[in-house]
Amino acid sequence: MKTLNYVVAMKQVPDLQQLRIRDKKPVLTDIPLELGKIDKNALECAVNLKEQHDGEVILVSVGNDDLPETLKDGLACGADRAKFIADNRVDNLQSAQKAELLAKLIEGLDDVSLIFFAEGSADNYSGQVGSRVAEILGYPQVGYASEVKIQGETAIITRALENSYEDIEVALPAVVIVVQDLNKPRLPSVIQILKAGKKPQERIDLADSSYEAAELTVCYENLAPDTDRKMQELSCSSDLIEVLKDLGVLER
Repeated sequence: MKTLNYVVAMKQVPDLQQLRIRDKKPVLTDIPLELGKIDKNALECAVNLKEQHDGEVILVSVGNDDLPETLKDGLACGADRAKFIADNRVDNLQSAQKAELLAKLIEGLDDVSLIFFAEGSADNYSGQVGSRVAEILGYPQVGYASEVKIQGETAIITRALENSYEDIEVALPAVVIVVQDLNKPRLPSVIQILKAGKKPQERIDLADSSYEAAELTVCYENLAPDTDRKMQELSCSSDLIEVLKDLGVLER
């Protein structure tokens, strides 16, 4: 039976508990960076599968120049090595562009069985990257995963739907997008934290990825639109109907 290797995509995000707001904008200066919480659920799932079936857990990530230090947390929690692109310019990339870079990192890995993504990140929570990577690589994907098992050349994945659960059998390799309730991530010991600094980390330059820097984008604002609330007090449904008629929503 061939080796089963598990890839976990992890995102570097600001520590939201230390985030400050000034002039309706987040102040990210001096805010420590960490790995996304749901990313750690994905990592825990991969490590559990490795402990059952052997293989290797590989982290892939795209982040700024501080990324190697941030990834040590994932290495301490059971990952064997990391492959990443660290460049301050990637902070201005959109989800589609980061998905392309992650796909390039994964394409260079051997014997990949499952690729894990979180259902969303702590900063944007767009929920796009996992599906985009699956499309680029041509792999099947399963979302809302609350349990993952491997049987031979297939994975049995339980999906947590709104009012039910669904079991899906998918051929390997495949992309799995996990929910936060999947498990409880382990806390690394002091020895594991110290050993994490000695685990292999392969850094790929942004230029070596054949990616055009011209694709970089700038986000000027990320706020909910202002709303002009009428603050009208309504005592019954007939009052609401009259207000809607005055606004032209309903005909008189």
